[in-house]
Parts: sequence; structure tokens; C-alpha cells
Amino acid sequence: MMRMPTGPGETGKVMEDAEQEAARRAAEAGQEAVVEAPVDSEAIEAAAAARALIRGRRQWPLPKQADPTAPLLTVENLRTHFKLESGWVKAVDGVSFRLDDGEALGLAGESGCGKTTTALSLVRLLPSNARIRKGSSIDLFGIDLVPKTEDQLRRYRWREISIVFQGAMNALNPVRRIGEQIAEPIEVRLGLTQDVARKRAAELLELVGIPRQRAAAYPHELSGGMRQRTMIAMALACDPAIVIGDEPTTALDVMVQAQILELLERLRRDLGLSLILITHDLSVIAETCDKTLIMYAGKVAEEGPVSRIFTAPRHPYTQKLLGAFPNIHADRRSLETIPGSPPDLRNPPAGCRFNPRCPAAMDICREVEPPEVVYPDGVRVACHLHVAGRDGAVGVTSADVVGWHRQLPVIEAPGVPAVASAGVAEPPGPGSQP
Repeated sequence: MMRMPTGPGETGKVMEDAEQEAARRAAEAGQEAVVEAPVDSEAIEAAAAARALIRGRRQWPLPKQADPTAPLLTVENLRTHFKLESGWVKAVDGVSFRLDDGEALGLAGESGCGKTTTALSLVRLLPSNARIRKGSSIDLFGIDLVPKTEDQLRRYRWREISIVFQGAMNALNPVRRIGEQIAEPIEVRLGLTQDVARKRAAELLELVGIPRQRAAAYPHELSGGMRQRTMIAMALACDPAIVIGDEPTTALDVMVQAQILELLERLRRDLGLSLILITHDLSVIAETCDKTLIMYAGKVAEEGPVSRIFTAPRHPYTQKLLGAFPNIHADRRSLETIPGSPPDLRNPPAGCRFNPRCPAAMDICREVEPPEVVYPDGVRVACHLHVAGRDGAVGVTSADVVGWHRQLPVIEAPGVPAVASAGVAEPPGPGSQP
């Protein structure tokens, strides 16, 4: 019997259990059900109840155009390129993934692989020379954000998707008090009065472990850890569904890093947040995330549950990446190295982009781009060493990855209002475009 969630802290586990149960039953039946999962009414009902419970804690209704049966976020075939005098840089080139309510996804890979560009593309916080190419899709509650105008996107920035930027000292305004900076998005995005916004800012500071009296402080009067907590409080100001953490623990000492990660995990559990965490530190992903997506040269190399990726990596790049990270539980050995350098994304290599550095490269790797396959354990990999039909692997398209065919019904969770449907009223204030 699939258990039902009893509170926000239970929802992520219930949704994970539902997915794993469906995959297990599919594997036992010998079906290719990673993409087309068998109908499991109990699992679907539990996952839908978890979704309703998380969305029911929102302070504001869903956007007017939202589809209450749609996943929280689906990104399909995202291609973000940058125009230079010497040509177009294909920074993100065909990335697809899905993020569910209450889930934490970690993006990892070398510098320049497209992690930050992928995340910033979600709300189009990109430089003027960037272009999201035709055919890309970013659906939030079933609403495609790609064709939205700049004014329309303001409805979703910070109210639905917020960001904890890397380097809090650079992100905070040095001549404004932190309480004012946290209150600003509450006033601008939600249209609330200054007094209400300041009171809410003080509450948010206490939520992240900073005394409300410090709202009058300037950024330079805070320690590095307190500045990062301030950035997290600002990201929570409008009660978003998704928080993006762009290397939020960079330049912090180990103890403060642990405190920030513990804070993020507590907030995700208590508030039902979904988290996209960008980091070079694989131990951060292992500690914080449910799924991880490994990127290389603008493409997805491997994606799957953290427990599977870290214990049985399939892509040669993932294996090398994990091998380059020290493990206190493993035998003493030299760390792995990856020879060569990442490719020039103005003219990436043909076939698999990792082939010039891959120890297992074959002739086909230099000629044909590897198709993506999904294994029964939920791991998706793009490598010619892993082909459909072997060990239960199934070939998938970008549409299969985001899983629109597995929409869940609308369910009213105990103790919370029913999930808002399309056409509900917006909260007062500016920026209420659909």
C-alpha cells in the first residue's frame, strides 16, 4: 500500500517512493516502462496528493494560465547560444530535464559546461548577446516561458523562480540596509505596502537564523555566512516554487558551508520548495539533492537519482568526474584526471563532445552524436557504450524525458485548499501579467 503524505516534510519522499515503485513493478514485468510506466493508481494518487499538499501551502494562487495537472517545471531541448564576433557559442545545446514539486536537482560539471546558463535561461537572466533558440521549451506549471515578453516574465521572476546568486557581497547593494533589500521584491512583485514588506523581511531573517534587529545592518557589517543567509532570505521573499542556488557555498569555510546546506535542506523540507543546486562540489549534491544532472560541453551526459549516479556511474565522463573527487571511505589511491581541455563551443567536435578526452572512445563516437537511453533504475545516459535494448535500456526523446504523458490528477490534500486551477485571481499589485 502506497502511503500518503502527512506534511510538507513527507512530500518529497512520497513522490520518490511512487516513482521507484512504478519503476520496480515495470522492471519485474520486463516492460519498457521507464518511459511508458504502467498505470499504478496508488502511486499516481500518492504523488498527486504530495503535489497538492506542496502547492496548497502557497501564499498566492497559481498563475492564471497554469495547468494544475502539469509538472512543476519541464525543460525540453533547451538551446541557449551566445553571439560573438567570431561566431555563435553553443553554451547549452539540447538540454532536457524535469523538476517536480519538493524535489532537489543538482547540476554538476566542469566550468563552462553550461550549468549556470541553463539555470539563468529559466527566467532569461542572460546578457544581451544571448539567444534562446527556436524549438526550446521551458514550461512552468504548463506555461511556456520562452515566448514571453520581458514585461510578462517579471510575473514569474522571484514570485515563482528565485535565485541565490554566487558571491553574496557582489549580489547585495553595499549602500542599502539588508532589510530594505529583502523587502524590495515584496513591494515590487507583490504590491504590498512598505510597512508590511519590512515586517515580512524581518520574519525572513529570523527564518534563516539572523536576528531581526540585523535588518538595519549593511552587507559589509555581516560575516560571509550571514550574507549568504541574507541572499537566501531574499530568494524566499515572494514564496517561490523554485529556488536556484548558483554555487551558494563558494568561498565559505567548511563549517559555514555545512550550516548553509543544512538551512537549505530544512527550508526545502518545511516549505515544500523545489531546489536547483549548481555546484562543482559533488559532496554537496550527494548531501542535498534527490537527482543529479551531469553536463559536459552544453549537453547532458548523465542524469538520475543521486544514489545511482554516485554508486554506479555509467557515462565515462561521470566516472572520471567522480574519480577525481576524494572519498574517505574508499581505498587510498591517486585521484583520477581527465586529460585535455573542454572543447571550443563555437566549433564543438563532431559526434560525442567528450570523445577527444574519453578513454573508451570508438570510431562511432567521433562521427555520430549518441542518443539518450533510460535504464529501469531511472538513470538517463547519452553514450554509445549504452544502447537501447541492452540491460533494459530504452531509447528516449526529449518529450519522453519531461514525461508529459504522466500528468497527475488534481487532488485536494487534507488540511489545505484544493490546488488552484486556471483562471484564479492574482494577488494585488503590479506585474500580474499572465
